[in-house]
Amino acid sequence: MYLGPGLRRDEVWGDEDTQRYLANRAKLIDGHAYEADSERDACGVGLVCALDGQPRREVVELAIRALKSVWHRGAIDADGKTGDGAGVLVSVPQDFFADQVKRTGHKLRPGPIAVGQVFLPRNDLNAQEAARTIVEAEALRFGFYIYGWRQVPVDTRVIGEKANATRPEIEQIMLAGPAGLEGEALERALFLCRKRIEKRVLAAGIQHFYLCSLSARSLIYKGMFLAEHIDAFYPDLTDER
Repeated sequence: MYLGPGLRRDEVWGDEDTQRYLANRAKLIDGHAYEADSERDACGVGLVCALDGQPRREVVELAIRALKSVWHRGAIDADGKTGDGAGVLVSVPQDFFADQVKRTGHKLRPGPIAVGQVFLPRNDLNAQEAARTIVEAEALRFGFYIYGWRQVPVDTRVIGEKANATRPEIEQIMLAGPAGLEGEALERALFLCRKRIEKRVLAAGIQHFYLCSLSARSLIYKGMFLAEHIDAFYPDLTDER
């Protein structure tokens, strides 16, 4: 069985996994919870979570393994390293970003740290600065405190020429919420802030800007690499926190 470049059989999907999948699928069909006739080809999607809701490294590792197991759902360019998109959504690791905030010289404020994963036009410094200004202005407009920006570490050696040629500048903005705002109310404010940012960037005619996520709960790492290279491209995903 061909497993794709750089993948071993024991790293992806084995016979036991296949049998378990088929058995669980049969249970869903018998329980009228799944219609096999409705199957369609689409992007591969996996869900891994902890039932107790507590963040742990194991969940991230299993999510990355799940992503690598559906590598066949993504196209591969002729250069052998450029994909048509792969990514993972994880909980915002508060301990990790608390350390990043301290490195900026700021003191942590009460409440969770909200993080925006931002794609900026890599080859247009003026557009980058204009986009950052819009992001910051809207964050302040909604009452957020700006800890600062962080350039996300990436390893470009694992991506193809085409992916590298179109690669954005990837940065994170770290925020503290307004006093007393938490939970769903905080997420709602972040959602509205994101929509305001997107509209203003569009109105300003800034090209190649994309706000992947803006939340105190979830964070998205994505790119035009092969699924197997996600944690190599983003060293953040190998951090134990």
